[in-house]
Amino acid sequence: MPEKITAENILDNLVETISDKVQKQKAVSFFEEETSSSVTARFNRLFGRQKPVHHLLGGGKSADVLLWRNKKISASVLMGATAIWVLFEWLNYHFLTIVCFALVLGMLAQFFWVNISGLFNRSPSKVPRFVLPPEVFANIGTTVCANVNEALGLLQDIACGGKLKQLLVAVASLWAAAVIGSWCNFLTVLYIGFVAAHTLPVLYEKHEDKVDSFLNNVFQQLQNQYKKLDSGFLSKIPKGKFKGKKSE
Repeated sequence: MPEKITAENILDNLVETISDKVQKQKAVSFFEEETSSSVTARFNRLFGRQKPVHHLLGGGKSADVLLWRNKKISASVLMGATAIWVLFEWLNYHFLTIVCFALVLGMLAQFFWVNISGLFNRSPSKVPRFVLPPEVFANIGTTVCANVNEALGLLQDIACGGKLKQLLVAVASLWAAAVIGSWCNFLTVLYIGFVAAHTLPVLYEKHEDKVDSFLNNVFQQLQNQYKKLDSGFLSKIPKGKFKGKKSE
């Protein structure tokens, strides 16, 4: 009997050790899969970014609006832009007509406010004055001027840099913008860009892993096609040396 008991105990110990090893191997393999997937997701971010989307959009109130942190404000901004686009594009109103109608309605509202309040009160109530601060127009002009100069400088750097790949990408982008501009007017293009700015970032933030993996595969295929084109045709084109003058 004691020999039988020792044999059963040995078998039980062997089974327990084997099961423990299998469970440890599964846990290690699962942990390695998680770490490998997290590492690949980290290195395959869109355009190699390492910061969150909210930080890339500025990290302020504008980023909160674009990422729908406050749904009421974001929805009201998008509805306001849609109303403006409908007025000018579908109803064929002109900017001067809208401004004149708004001024007429404001003057009539102030007129009735002053006269009706004078009937019920001895002294008519003071109508609040609408005044635009001059800093608003100064900031808008400074921002627009800085962005235009930055865009012009970027195009000049690409044209004078001597890199054919960047030149082809810039020409293709401008050609695509020209084609889109021939399909619709400037206001519609601005509205499409405004809607895209208020929808694409929040969708990307929710599904960034899937979007990053898909775009990474697309970029790899494009790079392979470009390498084939470069080795077969572009590498045979003689490259000139352009020296652009640096503006101080």
